[in-house]
Parts: sequence; structure tokens; C-alpha cells
Amino acid sequence: MKTAELAAKLGATIVTGKAGIDKEIKGVYCCDLLSWVMSHAGKDSAWITVHTHMNIVAVAVLSEIACIIIPEGIEAEEATIKKAVQENIPILCTGLTAYEVCCIAHDCGI
Repeated sequence: MKTAELAAKLGATIVTGKAGIDKEIKGVYCCDLLSWVMSHAGKDSAWITVHTHMNIVAVAVLSEIACIIIPEGIEAEEATIKKAVQENIPILCTGLTAYEVCCIAHDCGI
């Protein structure tokens, strides 16, 4: 499933515009410990995190993450959004909980 398609299913806002929205998502990873994400997240995964600092973009690039999903209505920092656009990493923001995002992704076959 493409990032834009998952965003639509989640009712999420893609705060990075069109950057990377055609990336294929092959899994989901939910974790807030950045070093753990770097060593355990699968390539082309959608990463769910409550972090909004610019460091999430660096982790996503290093781990070859398809997109970052920020749940629970948390807003991404402006500097993080700008860096994500530069690195072609989509950031999706949703009012759903991380659990709800995982359930919907599972129902979509991810």
C-alpha cells in the first residue's frame, strides 16, 4: 500500500505535502526509543511515534522508513516538517491512537 493510500484510510493529514507519498509501505513499526527503531524497524515500514523532534527524520532516513505517523493529534515541529520534505520522508498526523493506527494498517493488509 502506498503512503497516500494509508493516510486516506487513517484520515491522516500529510503535513509534508507530496514528498514521498508514493512510497510503498511493507510493514508497521511502533516505538518511541530512537536507537531501538534504528536497529529493529524493517525497511519500508510506516513508523508510529509520539516524537516530533527533527531527530525522527534522521532515524527514518537511516532506517529506510517509508513514512512517519504521529498519533493522538500531536503536531509535528515546523523544523521537523521542513527536514522531512528535504529528505523525502512523509509525515502523517492523525488523531487516532497508535493502537488504532496499527489495527487499520493490519486490516489493510500491512
